[in-house]
Amino acid sequence: MTDAAKQPETQKSDGDADDGYPNARYSWYVVILLTIAYIFSYIDRIVLGLVLEPMKADLGLSDTNMGLLGGAAFAIFYATMGIPLGWLVDRKPRKLVVAMGAILWSVATMATGVARNFTQLFIARMTVGFGEAALSPSAMSLISDLFSPERRGKAIAFYSMALGVGSAIAYLVVGTILEYAETADLTALASFGIDRPWQVVFLAVGFPGVLLGLVFLTVKEPKRKATKLSATGGAGAATFRQALGYIWQNKLPLLGVTVMVSGMTAIAYTSMWLPPLFERTWGWSAATFSQYNGSVLIILAPASVMFWGWTIDHFNQKGRHDMPFVVTQAGLAVLVVSSVIFPLLPNVWAAFVVSQVANVGFTMVTAGGITALLAILPSELRGQAVALYYMFISMTGLLIGPSVVPLFTDFVFGDESMIRYSMALVPLLYSGTILLFSGIIGKAYRAELAKFID
Repeated sequence: MTDAAKQPETQKSDGDADDGYPNARYSWYVVILLTIAYIFSYIDRIVLGLVLEPMKADLGLSDTNMGLLGGAAFAIFYATMGIPLGWLVDRKPRKLVVAMGAILWSVATMATGVARNFTQLFIARMTVGFGEAALSPSAMSLISDLFSPERRGKAIAFYSMALGVGSAIAYLVVGTILEYAETADLTALASFGIDRPWQVVFLAVGFPGVLLGLVFLTVKEPKRKATKLSATGGAGAATFRQALGYIWQNKLPLLGVTVMVSGMTAIAYTSMWLPPLFERTWGWSAATFSQYNGSVLIILAPASVMFWGWTIDHFNQKGRHDMPFVVTQAGLAVLVVSSVIFPLLPNVWAAFVVSQVANVGFTMVTAGGITALLAILPSELRGQAVALYYMFISMTGLLIGPSVVPLFTDFVFGDESMIRYSMALVPLLYSGTILLFSGIIGKAYRAELAKFID
């Protein structure tokens, strides 16, 4: 065990930790582990889109089949199993929930590589969703007990930057693995049913998560901190019925923030169609797009999300406690406008640049949304409430993003080359509508936030 791990739970480190919160250095160590896990989980989640075309060709699948695998199959368990897992998070050691989930989703990712038909793929992707459902409710509950509200924004932003970093690493690493596997001799693996380069990709990206899951067993569990408002009157963790009752009583601010973030996820999960979009519309191969996009994201995503996390904490410490919501609302506006525009542009470089503007919008909503929600949640129900939050944003995002794009392409436009119009319609119709009501949600959010501020 490290020296940091041996220090008393309430000890300060270099003046960074607040009274009653764990040592700052150890808290950041835990956040770094959670972030690495989130990176691995996101790579395992989006890798399907990066090998979409060769999988389609080898297994005889359609765009709609691939959309179901990337959307509905993953969402079924990722969304619904978050509820019982959130119940566990409020009651059991969160490090165990994370360890269990990481091992499960990683093994299921490797299983995707040896699946031979649509049914086997569907089951494997459902299991990936089950495992990944354990991570974020546990992570947000842990971060809330590791950092005070005034310092929480940067920690959440650091964790949330895993989405952009995971995407960048996936684009860069998957392309490299594919290039290697295409020239490698796979004879030794053929006896295990692995004779295609895309299968090697799933095995390679899945295995590290198993090791990381074992590392989480060594993490020290922080004490749970009470909030000013209580959902149970100090009687301990809330029951699921109590959690639902509290959320319903405060539905406009709580559900309003959740719906706004779902506007982001609906666009985010269309990303599995970005390589086909750039290939079919402007002639870039999936490898070319992955290389350019990954190279930009690896810098843009962490820098942008940390900037917005710092901004949130900076204004929070100066009394602007609603800054997480302000950043979320502004980010959704940036995201909607740029995501509608870039698929329709005639020039590939113009489209690529505007798509990176959309990525800035992603980081704003990612940094602000969950931070805004945690600020208006009693501590006794955070695990369950965050699980419900991820259930909603994931279900809407996964069912709309990956699935609606090919439905528009296959059944409305009837031509794969028209994918650009499908990609523009999703942010316009769903996310754009939500943006119109964000002002009403903001008014309710600020009224609720005032109840939690001393």
